Amino acid sequence: MSKQKEITINVVLIGVFLLLLFILERILPSTSMLFTVLKKGAIYALVAVSMNLLNGFTGLFSLGQAGFMLVGAYTYGVLTIPVADRANVYMYFDGGLIQFALHPIIAIVLAGVFAGVFAYLIGLPVLRLKSDYLAIATLGFAEIIRAIFQWDKLGPVTNGSNLLRNYPSYKSLLFYFAASGICIALIVMLINSTYGRAFKAIRDDEVAAEAMGINLAHHKQIAFVVSSFFAGVSGALLAMYQTSVQAAMFKSAMTYEILLIVVIGGIGSVTGSCISSFLFIILSEWLLRFLDTDTYIGSFHVPLLRSGFRKVVFAVIIMIIVLFFRKGIMGEREFSVRRIADRIAGRKAKGGTAHE
Repeated sequence: MSKQKEITINVVLIGVFLLLLFILERILPSTSMLFTVLKKGAIYALVAVSMNLLNGFTGLFSLGQAGFMLVGAYTYGVLTIPVADRANVYMYFDGGLIQFALHPIIAIVLAGVFAGVFAYLIGLPVLRLKSDYLAIATLGFAEIIRAIFQWDKLGPVTNGSNLLRNYPSYKSLLFYFAASGICIALIVMLINSTYGRAFKAIRDDEVAAEAMGINLAHHKQIAFVVSSFFAGVSGALLAMYQTSVQAAMFKSAMTYEILLIVVIGGIGSVTGSCISSFLFIILSEWLLRFLDTDTYIGSFHVPLLRSGFRKVVFAVIIMIIVLFFRKGIMGEREFSVRRIADRIAGRKAKGGTAHE
């Protein structure tokens, strides 16, 4: 299959998918659980791909995504609350310090910028560390930033431990997919660029990469800042989706969930991270919900079905996936039309040879 033909097919598939989403928005109620799953899945796909840029393509074991998402979420919330509503939101802090509101799109971009600035400052000392030490340092940063944002001294800006709310949000499913899709496309372009090849060289062998003239500190900093930028954007989208923000939501468990998504999808696979994000959200937020409900058949109480049992079954499913897919669903491969076409052509050729 030629490159031009593959691009045309991909564009057509994307167009059909967006048309399907448009039709779903018109025929299903806005409260449908399907929309909840798809919106959250799109957000988690973006943050999982941003984490994979570090862990899978650069070999930096970072656990700070929740912290950068928190920075992005707060940046969006603080900068978009209408001036008329600030007195109600910041009721314990005399209406807050900031008395202006930006357009949501501008605030989303600034959410990524602020997260990137934080990443640059944090990266100066911590990127000298490697492996588990880097993971511990970045995880510590996420916990520290969560505590700082709840500090009452910063209340006039962050509203302390209280909710940020009443900011604008887009309800359209297409918006979340478009925003996440554009950001993921930019990450893919970076991975396929000369910088991306340098990231992979650092991942494979730092000594050899440095011998080839790659500036390790510079490229690690770029990967860290870019990954954090898109984590900040995903935090802004999550804030928009949830319609309220509180620092207590961004605990270390959120980072572990994102890391789990990356591992299940395949460390080093963008499409794997996207597929596993939707799989994770579908199982945890939708299909297994009934397991948390006490169920009776007549007077007989069905055993095990009670609050918390969903997590047990979900953990078993994850274990099964890891056992059968040691490198994740996609490993280091990417889903592509060309790969599928080549496989079909190969099977047909084998079938023809056997028949002859």
